[in-house]
Amino acid sequence: MKFMCSEKRFALPALLLALALFLTAGTLTAQTRKSSTAKKPAATSKTVTKKTAAKSKDARKDSRTASKSRTNSRDKKATAKNSRSKQQTARSSKTKKLSAKEQAKLDAKTKNKKESRRETAERKRKEAARRAAALAEQRRREQAAREARARWLAFERGLRSETVANIAKDVTESEDLRLRKVAVDALGSRAGTVVVMESQTGKVLTMVNQDWAIRNSFKPCSVIKLVTGVAAINESVINGDGNVIGDASSINLDTALAFSKNPYFQRAGVKMGTNKMIEYAKDLGLGQKTGINAEGESPGRLPYGNSNPRIYSHGDDFEVTPLQLAVMVSAIANDGKKVIPQIPRAEVRKTGFQTQLVGRIGLPQEKVAGVIPGMIGAAEYGTARRGVDQSLGIAGKTGSCIGKGSWVGLFASVAPVENPKYAVIVITRGHSERGKYAAAVAGQIYRELASRISRDISKYTALKQRGASTPVDSRLADAMTDDEEDDVETGDASVEQEVVTAAAPQIVQPEKKMVVKTTDSKPVFKPVVIPYSKEGAAEKQPAGQRPRVVKNEK
Repeated sequence: MKFMCSEKRFALPALLLALALFLTAGTLTAQTRKSSTAKKPAATSKTVTKKTAAKSKDARKDSRTASKSRTNSRDKKATAKNSRSKQQTARSSKTKKLSAKEQAKLDAKTKNKKESRRETAERKRKEAARRAAALAEQRRREQAAREARARWLAFERGLRSETVANIAKDVTESEDLRLRKVAVDALGSRAGTVVVMESQTGKVLTMVNQDWAIRNSFKPCSVIKLVTGVAAINESVINGDGNVIGDASSINLDTALAFSKNPYFQRAGVKMGTNKMIEYAKDLGLGQKTGINAEGESPGRLPYGNSNPRIYSHGDDFEVTPLQLAVMVSAIANDGKKVIPQIPRAEVRKTGFQTQLVGRIGLPQEKVAGVIPGMIGAAEYGTARRGVDQSLGIAGKTGSCIGKGSWVGLFASVAPVENPKYAVIVITRGHSERGKYAAAVAGQIYRELASRISRDISKYTALKQRGASTPVDSRLADAMTDDEEDDVETGDASVEQEVVTAAAPQIVQPEKKMVVKTTDSKPVFKPVVIPYSKEGAAEKQPAGQRPRVVKNEK
């Protein structure tokens, strides 16, 4: 019993030890198999693991770098903020330390800067406003110009329509129909009137637009200079050389008429006065009816109470009819005889046409004839030179000015001037009308009359030389300017007074050189040798004024 108990006591630990050994051996066997089975995939897994680890490492590195950069940026901002704060603190402390005078200066400087900025802004605002106003004004002017042009066109269309209607109503039974056709064709699309009259009898050969020729009156423009010239000659305002007394200008009457020089006639007219001008205008047939055998004739108008110098050059406040101009130029060229214009009627043809005279101009003929050379000059080399045939002996005067809201172009003429047979008067109206174009219309009519004109050249030559002076050479004609187109719509007295006192235009000729140097030039005078003593000259001059002697080096 005692023995059995001893065996049982050792048997249990032995059993437990054997079981432990068995379990250990099984575990090692299983691990060995597992190790041998998973040996190859371990290498691949290791590579992937390494790459993942590298990427993780790089990511951590980038993260640390970004974090460091943010940290540095925050540090820099904080540093800059601290620096500004320190500067502000320093300025604040410096301002506190400034004296009252320095503080006042600083405040004034700051105030000036603010005011300067305000002034700059205000200046820019004003400049912008000025630009806007200028642009608005430009647009307004452009619109006004367009409207004015539209009004001009409408006005001119009305004038032309009126001319066409009047011509259609003209009574033509007693006219020279061939000459009338030429006159109508010459007038063309222009608004105007034409009168062709026999200078010595007063017989009206044709009258285109009879309503305007008889019942209408026009501003005479520069044609009035014929009246001014006749009056000034008779009043001794113009001397025998054709110059205005007391006028230093070299221009003469013939040139002034040929080129229609306004200042010349204004100076002459001012010396006479308005009343004298009106008296001579009446004597030449203006301001009164001609007595033509037609109803409704206009007497025209004279410039009573107007002392503006333009009445002597532009015909301001004058109104004349084409018939009055025909009578006037015929009387000037026809020894002062004034005829009465007459329209031949059917009953007159049976008894024959009889000349009717009003009388004579109450002036010496040599005084009246003083304007004829200038009228010849206007046709030969002056304002009408491009419109008429000089060989027909035409003498006339052009006119261009503004009257009744439009430009007026006139040409009053006779031919041949040495023995006047025909008077041709042309008046046109329109925006582009001028005296030279009216002269061109008359030139076509004179070409039709050429076969009826006979010339006396010797008398013509003598008549040209009977004037106050010799006219301008035709070769210099193109160098002259025509003043009659220098017109404005309203005559300002102060402006015209300046015109009166201004010097008259003159021909500008190229200056000749006083000395012409050539290779063969020789001294004109022998050289003069003056002896000079340096010592003597120095003794005679004060110390500060002694001459300096320059030695010539050869």
